[in-house]
Amino acid sequence: SPSITSVEPTWCSPITVAASATVAEAATVTRLVLITSRTILMTGLARSLPPPAPPRETLLAWYRSRRSAYPWRRGRPDPYSVLVSEVMLQQTQAARVAPLYVEFLRRFPTIHDLAAATPAEVLRAWAGLGYNRRAVALLDAARAVVAEHRGRLPREEEPLRRLPGVGPYTAAAVASIGYGVPVAAVDTNVRRVVARALLGSDPEQAQPARVSALAAEWLDRKRPGAWNQAVMDLGREVCRPVPRCESCPISARCAFRGRVSSGQANPRGRAHRRAGRAQQFAGSFRQLRGAIVRELRHRSPVSVDALVDSTGQPLERVMAAVQALSADRLVVYESGVVRFPHRS
Repeated sequence: SPSITSVEPTWCSPITVAASATVAEAATVTRLVLITSRTILMTGLARSLPPPAPPRETLLAWYRSRRSAYPWRRGRPDPYSVLVSEVMLQQTQAARVAPLYVEFLRRFPTIHDLAAATPAEVLRAWAGLGYNRRAVALLDAARAVVAEHRGRLPREEEPLRRLPGVGPYTAAAVASIGYGVPVAAVDTNVRRVVARALLGSDPEQAQPARVSALAAEWLDRKRPGAWNQAVMDLGREVCRPVPRCESCPISARCAFRGRVSSGQANPRGRAHRRAGRAQQFAGSFRQLRGAIVRELRHRSPVSVDALVDSTGQPLERVMAAVQALSADRLVVYESGVVRFPHRS
């Protein structure tokens, strides 16, 4: 008779199954076995499943004390102010944005006020934020909302994405924070938190589609605005490129922290080095563009010769920067003179 050998796996997950088997010899059925309600051990099944997500309430409780940390969170969320803050926060630290955001909204309190402004006025109000193309894109978005949506930002993601300068993340942020639409806003910080907490890996090692899907599953659908901001804050301040796991409210249930503790992951990950980025920026073409815009904030128009003197850069390089700024509609160049656009 056939013998059955039972093998005890070293790592397994119990499940209950029902099965039947027929044993035949020389085309004759000799035995029928029916197995019901047998608990057997299946190797590898649980290994393929991610650990349970950290509880939402733990992260939201951590966020509550930070609810009013920044001016764009105070009071009832307004879709316009959310749009302004999110565009400003692109590639700019929150602490740097805060006072400039307040002043910008004082100057342009409604989307109609912004849409009626000239590029020169918006670029002057944008001083200190850098990446000046964002200012022009925000102005274009305001004008599109007034012209195409009667001055009201759309609620749905798709029409939001069609606005100038508004990508998937910004559209999701405006929809969730401004309108309470249950959609996950996934930026670099959120991607890092989700990849580590749910997959146990750095985002560079995780498939973007998988991270986005998990972010949507983890979303608190009843409080999407607060949830998205909580995850953003965690990624920005705690789950940094070099993580501060000791300060993390969800470290006890974080898959990445578990791998670090067991020696399977490097807590430094692929850390970005700010000093290296600062060295790359010094003397760069982007720095020259910024210097020209700053000069125009103080005096516009200004001659190219004056820009050569103030920046200390050769004429050819200054002209290349002026032409690039002109292509981005940040300046107008005419007959050796550079100025901000009066209207575009």
